Amino acid sequence: MLTPMRLMLVPAVALAAGLLGAAALTTGCSSKEIRYPEDHTRYKNIDRVVEELRTAYTRRDLSDIQGLLLPREVLEKAATDMQQDFQTYQEITLEWTIDRIVIEGETIEVVVNWAGQWRKTPADTGLRERGQGILILTGEKTVLLNGLEGDLPFGMALRRPGDPAPASRQP
Repeated sequence: MLTPMRLMLVPAVALAAGLLGAAALTTGCSSKEIRYPEDHTRYKNIDRVVEELRTAYTRRDLSDIQGLLLPREVLEKAATDMQQDFQTYQEITLEWTIDRIVIEGETIEVVVNWAGQWRKTPADTGLRERGQGILILTGEKTVLLNGLEGDLPFGMALRRPGDPAPASRQP
């Protein structure tokens, strides 16, 4: 038969055992080894380039964008469309998430879901749009944009041709 003193020890022992078990679990899993370090590095480079493209676009920085592009006619048109956005809109906010990444050799397809807002003035309610498109990248060590497919946010000023362009602004 358990005495009252022994009954009081049971919860304390159970608590101590639980705390020790939790400590063992957290210290046992604290250092995960990366199984494929080359692939991990490549995915991190892809993510970095996709994020740099988004932030350069929202900062309206065409020179940073051009540093991520391969010299191709399709991308030159996209850069021209972005420049038109920068001249038309004073504020651009853009968020996107990577839906999936497909890698076949040096060709990388990054499917992004995006939502953005373009404002001609800070007081303007702006234009809100969303969509999904594919950023086609290439490279292993150095990853650059090689093409665009689908509905991407670049060239929003050209989607609304009836809107009058504002007075010229510095990007």
